[in-house]
Amino acid sequence: MSISNKLASAQNRKDEAPNIELAQEIAESENQAHINELVDNLSAKKDLQNDSIKVLYEIGALKPQLIANQLDTFIALLPTKNNRLQWGLMTAISTLVEEKPKEIIEALPTLLSTADSGSVITKDQAVKILISLCKFEQYKDEAFPLLNEQLLKSATNQLPMYAELALEIIDKTNKATFINTLQTRLPDIEKDSKRKRVEKVIKKLS
Repeated sequence: MSISNKLASAQNRKDEAPNIELAQEIAESENQAHINELVDNLSAKKDLQNDSIKVLYEIGALKPQLIANQLDTFIALLPTKNNRLQWGLMTAISTLVEEKPKEIIEALPTLLSTADSGSVITKDQAVKILISLCKFEQYKDEAFPLLNEQLLKSATNQLPMYAELALEIIDKTNKATFINTLQTRLPDIEKDSKRKRVEKVIKKLS
């Protein structure tokens, strides 16, 4: 039976439960034929694209090694006009940083240009990718300045979350730059609760 029959849209479901269950099932069985079918669906009609990328990034969250060999396909599909597919692809890529850090750092121009013109969730995932790359000693010198650029230009709504997520990769080599960037952005943040979150991050490091 085609695995696509188990997708939410094939069952006339509007919720994601069938897709999440399918991801868990495939992660347990490690069935590469089913993963290949889902990847083929990324070039099919919109409902199939949306359901299939959901299943794929949920598999990535559970067992990233199962979708690691699909990285090139995910990157190649990023120019799509389907916003749901685009941020889903970026989410799938973000699950693969530990599996494919070298390939992902080489693809950063494409990823960041997609994020610049993409939705909030696309940008969120790009920032998460940069933070994950900063955990690698050999890549942090390249990844951190790019992360810092994102912090300097990000929407003020997203900045507190980005600052909080980045805390784990801040060390003596980048702390001063990070604090300075956040302090530079403070006047931009109109909402008191958002500004307080950024101030809390600065305080933790000071």
